[in-house]
Amino acid sequence: MVTDIFVVLVALEALFIMGLEIFGTQTAMARRAFGLSREYLATRTARSAMANQGLYNGFVGVGLLYARYGLTGAAAYRMQLVFVGFVVVAAIFGALTANKQIILTQGSPAIVALLLLLLLH
Repeated sequence: MVTDIFVVLVALEALFIMGLEIFGTQTAMARRAFGLSREYLATRTARSAMANQGLYNGFVGVGLLYARYGLTGAAAYRMQLVFVGFVVVAAIFGALTANKQIILTQGSPAIVALLLLLLLH
């Protein structure tokens, strides 16, 4: 059950990030979360790039929820590993290239979920 909680937490976080990136780029929350200026986020290029990133975060969130609740047995387990693994890799890459905080905010729940999946399966 603890594993399920962390997997769902990672999925919901991905969907929340999707919402910020697609619909909330002009909000103070998005500026703080992404460390970007109001002026930059107001540009068409930034809005387009953020929406594109948001779409991928949405795919990860939906994929995780589908893996957990739409699949059964070994397929469910393997797909959860794949999608949680994507988030871990993205968090590491983001921490190295964009903002070190990503490893804590997005990476920590995914790393815990991955460890729980591996250890408790």
